Amino acid sequence: MGTQSNISDTLSGKIILIVGGTSGIGLAAAIQAKSFGAKVIVVGFDAERAKEAAEQHGLSGWRAADVTKRAAIESALADIEHVDHLVLLAGSFVVGKVLEADVDHLRRAFEERVWAAIYTLRALGDRLAADGSVTFISGALVDRPNAYGTAVLAAASAAMEALARGLALELAPRRVNTLSPGPIDTPLLGKALGDGRDAFVEGVSGQHCHYIVSGALRKPGRQSCS
Repeated sequence: MGTQSNISDTLSGKIILIVGGTSGIGLAAAIQAKSFGAKVIVVGFDAERAKEAAEQHGLSGWRAADVTKRAAIESALADIEHVDHLVLLAGSFVVGKVLEADVDHLRRAFEERVWAAIYTLRALGDRLAADGSVTFISGALVDRPNAYGTAVLAAASAAMEALARGLALELAPRRVNTLSPGPIDTPLLGKALGDGRDAFVEGVSGQHCHYIVSGALRKPGRQSCS
């Protein structure tokens, strides 16, 4: 109870901008932040989905933007006067083996993560509170790459951790952190892998014995390892 109360005291009335907040981990974070009294604005690629997510969960606002386009980010965030906490979770599950996949497809792993973060931070500028925070996401692939075509995605995720360490110095006193969850079974995974999704989840969960989460972080199910 004490922890819940402390979080509520910290977030109540604060404006939280979640880029990539219309589904999966981002939406779960948005819902939980709202439950602690925060005013949450979500940004997603699809305007209809962003609007639906915000209205369905009673969020404070929504924006739509292609995070790989600097001008799109600047336009989407232009009328937001102040942000206390910025959460950057955008990024598709870019899968493809280096010798086989289209290079432009692989490049998106970095564009949707590293460059999207830079575009967002530059767009906000001083509108990001001096005593606020920035949260990135990396992932288990940083330390445990696999043979399923995730080498470039792992590299982009590792780059987010390096970027956060540098930004913690550049943006101080703002706090900059990176979260590294294990494999997460969200709608994005199925969209990226299609028919190969089940085999991927089974292989990864068996290899690492991580928690596999269905839809939201609040409902974990232990994946057994035999």
